[in-house]
Amino acid sequence: MTARKVRISDLVSGKFFYGSKEEMKPSYVITPYGGKVSRVSIVGTVTEKFTNEEGSYSSVTLDDGTGAIKVKSFERGLESLEAGDIVRVIGKLKEYNGELYIAFEIASKEKMNAELLGRLDVLHELAKQKKVIDDVRAASGQMDEEELKNYAKDTYGMDGETLGAVLEAKKKEVDYRPKVLEIIEKLDEGNGIEAVKLFDVLNLPDNIVEKTIDQLLNDGSIYEPKIGHLKKV
Repeated sequence: MTARKVRISDLVSGKFFYGSKEEMKPSYVITPYGGKVSRVSIVGTVTEKFTNEEGSYSSVTLDDGTGAIKVKSFERGLESLEAGDIVRVIGKLKEYNGELYIAFEIASKEKMNAELLGRLDVLHELAKQKKVIDDVRAASGQMDEEELKNYAKDTYGMDGETLGAVLEAKKKEVDYRPKVLEIIEKLDEGNGIEAVKLFDVLNLPDNIVEKTIDQLLNDGSIYEPKIGHLKKV
């Protein structure tokens, strides 16, 4: 299986499906963007490390700036990693007691530019996936269930399982626009507010704040009176 480059936030917010040894079918996650992922290649920073006394089990927590996930190993391979290291980890997705994790296969230390390039690769792939998902979700309001299944399959080769996970993820999405608009209006003393203030004030992941700002700009609810500043229309 090809190791897919994905954001950790899309993995942990996706839907996990168990595989079958008898059918030689691996476990996988369907992300909110419709990606079906079994094996991953993620570049991130090690934030925590644990090894048991016997040395038979070790784990690290990997953070890629969008979220965090544990990498677990019941063999050797993680002992050289330390908190603060930037690493690329390759492994299969597993779940235990409701916790998604990566079953360790390979790890290598990377330089800062590798982390940035890795994020660019992921964003490029997400841009393509988002166009497909936006179209399918828009079609869901215009077609009945059977028509939508046929459209998704014929147009994008999307199976029913993936379609269901994508539509379910949409229902779970929270609209943060009212909250962000309220804060912009509250902090604005006349000339708009610096966009960076929203990241300090809001207790939300940076990627959600960025997405919400983009949504508000695109729907015309806010504008930039000058670069780096936001103001409610």
